[in-house]
Amino acid sequence: MGYDDAQAWKDVNENFPNMSIRYVFILKKGPTWSPDETPEIEALQAAHLANYRRLQEIGKLVVTGPFLDSFAESGDVRGMGVLRADSFEEAHALISTDPMVKVNRLVFELHAWMIDKDILA
Repeated sequence: MGYDDAQAWKDVNENFPNMSIRYVFILKKGPTWSPDETPEIEALQAAHLANYRRLQEIGKLVVTGPFLDSFAESGDVRGMGVLRADSFEEAHALISTDPMVKVNRLVFELHAWMIDKDILA
């Protein structure tokens, strides 16, 4: 039995009134990732950051950032973020707008996370 987002929201709303669901994304190196710093990669990075600013401005991105230890380039995990969305599907669509994800430089895992409504509101 897989994860049922609608049922999770129902359970949280009925049984945990002080809790809410946020969506955590973990960014990992994708199949086209490389450590190269070219003008194209720099432009892609600028677009990546601009997209996160846009998501923050529309109230969907709570927090995001790289893992400092990922700069050692030894691991696949690059960073994470938290989205405010009405469903898993919406959260998936939001993170899929990342230009780095679109070109497979980064891939992501997405997880539904139950937290106190007052935290990361």
